[in-house]
Amino acid sequence: MDIRVLETALPPVVIIETDFVRDERGFFIEAYHRQRYAERGITSEFVQDNHSRSGKNVLRGIHYQDMRAPMGKLIRCTVGRIYDVAVDLRVGAPTFGKWIGVELSGENMKQVMVPPGFGHGFLTLSEAAEVQYRCSTYYAPETEGVIAWNDPDLGISWPCSDPILSRRDQQGMSLREYLKKPAFRLESTGA
Repeated sequence: MDIRVLETALPPVVIIETDFVRDERGFFIEAYHRQRYAERGITSEFVQDNHSRSGKNVLRGIHYQDMRAPMGKLIRCTVGRIYDVAVDLRVGAPTFGKWIGVELSGENMKQVMVPPGFGHGFLTLSEAAEVQYRCSTYYAPETEGVIAWNDPDLGISWPCSDPILSRRDQQGMSLREYLKKPAFRLESTGA
């Protein structure tokens, strides 16, 4: 089995296509192989796996952990379909405030590597979706932040204009507010 790492317009966010086998019994995929990923530049050490299930039009995000516990995520949708978004939150980076979106599904089996310094969110496109992601840092609630999903300065083209949000996500800060809160900001590492 092999993987292909596709660059995006928002380096160092990458899309990963993994070989898989499908037959009358179902499918088999090697969802993560440390050596193969490292050979292609994905060297994050993962310490926590998360799994969520969401109904149609549920939007989760845009979440991040600040530089006290910066978190990278290797994301895949194992059931259903999602629109996955990564936002560059590295103040001073040339792509600060830019975003990319990609559809992930149980059918296409693509993955997205969202490195530390980026916010992440997704919208469920199917009746239900299950998302699994590996994290490079442990969850630390005192370091987390939420950027508003519909911030006009980001201009994310979500495929739903009235998503279902958690209370926390309803209260996400604007990108301008983010810039005024240095304790919550992710400073550019020059990458």
